[in-house]
Amino acid sequence: QVQLVESGGGLVQAGGSLRLSCATSGRTFNSYQMAWFRQAPGKEREFVAAISRGGGTSLYADSVKGRFTISRDNAKNSVSLQMNSLQPEDTAVYTCAARPGAAIQTQISEYDYWGQGTQVTVSS
Repeated sequence: QVQLVESGGGLVQAGGSLRLSCATSGRTFNSYQMAWFRQAPGKEREFVAAISRGGGTSLYADSVKGRFTISRDNAKNSVSLQMNSLQPEDTAVYTCAARPGAAIQTQISEYDYWGQGTQVTVSS
């Protein structure tokens, strides 16, 4: 199984940037397709970004496209989310997730392993 631990969250002003990281304990990291999700207070958890096993393909929610960049370093068993031009509506707990297989999925139900999340708060 895979354990995921997120880090890098914090408080920033609108327009600022943060870089989130997700460290994994899996021994076959490159066999897992990875993604980031987020959940704002009072809202359902939503898809943010996903990346293929090899890192060659990425998908983004429309709300973050052009501002966020997902990447992975299979040698370090980690995945990151660079968040630029942050807005108050980006405030949420951000969680990384993993699933076996090659196909990129964007639905919560498709992911098997989840981190505990890291808080991102964007002030006006």
